[in-house]
Amino acid sequence: MDTRRPFRTFAIALGTAGLLISGCSSGSSTNSASSSTPAASASAVPAALKTFYEQDLTWRDCGVTGFQCSTMKAPLDYAKPNGDAIKLAVSRKKATGPGKRIGSLLVNPGGPGGSAIGYLQGYAAIGYPAQVRARYDMVAIDPRGVARSEPVECLTGSQMDAYTQVDQTPDDAGEVTALSGAFKKFATGCKQRSGEILPHVSTVETARDMDILRALLGDERLNYVGASYGTFLGATYAELFPARSGRLVLDGAMDPSLPSVEMNRDQTAGFETAFQSFAGDCVKKSDCPLGTTSASDAAKKLNQLFAGLDAKPIATGESRKLGESLATTGVIAAMYDETAWPQLREALSAAESGDGSGLLSLADSYYEREPNGTYANLMYANAAVNCIDLPPAFTTSKAVTKALPGFEKASPVFGKGFAWASLNCAYWPVRATGTPHRIKAEGAAPIVVVGTTRDPATPYKWAESLAGQLSSGNLLTYQGDGHTAYGRGSDCIDTAINTYLLEGTPPSDGKKCS
Repeated sequence: MDTRRPFRTFAIALGTAGLLISGCSSGSSTNSASSSTPAASASAVPAALKTFYEQDLTWRDCGVTGFQCSTMKAPLDYAKPNGDAIKLAVSRKKATGPGKRIGSLLVNPGGPGGSAIGYLQGYAAIGYPAQVRARYDMVAIDPRGVARSEPVECLTGSQMDAYTQVDQTPDDAGEVTALSGAFKKFATGCKQRSGEILPHVSTVETARDMDILRALLGDERLNYVGASYGTFLGATYAELFPARSGRLVLDGAMDPSLPSVEMNRDQTAGFETAFQSFAGDCVKKSDCPLGTTSASDAAKKLNQLFAGLDAKPIATGESRKLGESLATTGVIAAMYDETAWPQLREALSAAESGDGSGLLSLADSYYEREPNGTYANLMYANAAVNCIDLPPAFTTSKAVTKALPGFEKASPVFGKGFAWASLNCAYWPVRATGTPHRIKAEGAAPIVVVGTTRDPATPYKWAESLAGQLSSGNLLTYQGDGHTAYGRGSDCIDTAINTYLLEGTPPSDGKKCS
């Protein structure tokens, strides 16, 4: 069921680095109002939205050193701007200097459903290159329905535990019914707990929220770094507001022209590519639990492990046992970042000896499950955004069965599970409002699109496609492993992006780095 949240980018990296994500507390008021003047002219803003574009941001202490937090309002429904409003959480860390301040740099880590404020406070505003942080106010807004911005809620912790353990590779009609029932229960829980907001968490609406924030920050143009799903959000902003698009970096790009089924199948192949890279590295090491022969043999051994766990889950040291579903999720989690490969080898070795705690820990990091059994809302927001942005990949179990050969060809390891995971939006209580389409963003300034050749979650060909669609797209390629490229150790990539953010000069289209 893991492809309900396909565009994850930051949590594994943060966990590996030992960084903590700090939230905004009420704090004490330090600045009574924003000193910025809204940058959108009256003629550029519909009259019905004027009050939103002219509101004041009251900045307060977040309780996290160096950061300020605020709350802005946006229409719950942009078609009814005089109706209910939604409150959205914002945070910033002001430019440190030296050098002349360029403006604000908005960041989004992906998901969909990832907390942008968590990413800002836990990484971007302290881990981005010093020269970038010196000249930009680092800013984040949690998208509607996410984290601090009226989060979508669906299940209790114990219900979510049960949900993550449902067999995602059904072998008979009874298991198909159980999986479909789990999807239905998830969707029903979302409707019961978050029915009012569910129709209004689309990427288009979030992009419009970003334009309000741009104006409130006093910026004529939006400068932005979006990773993974954040690339779709950034491209959507450029499509809606090309004249207000500044320096946009889209790292780990999505292809907005693809229907859900093709996107899911491509991603299945992406994770297979990443696994083959892991397996090829693993079999060269004496401690590889998947043998020391070939990557194809390693895949067979992993499938054997999954089959054994499907038949008989193993102990983990707590009440939950490790079955095939959680084990698969644990392996998938480690595919996002090659620095997690040693941890995965250790976890697989332990699982072969009957200890499932290592793979369970990886799965919990993927689902953002806390040790006390509570979950962040990422999985709920992920489904809510994905299911409203595109029509479902499949609407019946028969359609999944028919498509299975194509998915299993794309990945003998993950194909079956990814195919069945694609059924989740079939039962969603809100009809999709988005459709697959090419994004040109005619009139936008140069946009840098970054692709990694062995990216599991956003396959490289998606970056090629998006860069080709955008009228001002410039493709920057990282020849390597892992999900996204900026800040992952390539001086070539970082220099190219830093130069663009600081000087406005994009890398030459087609530039390659390793």
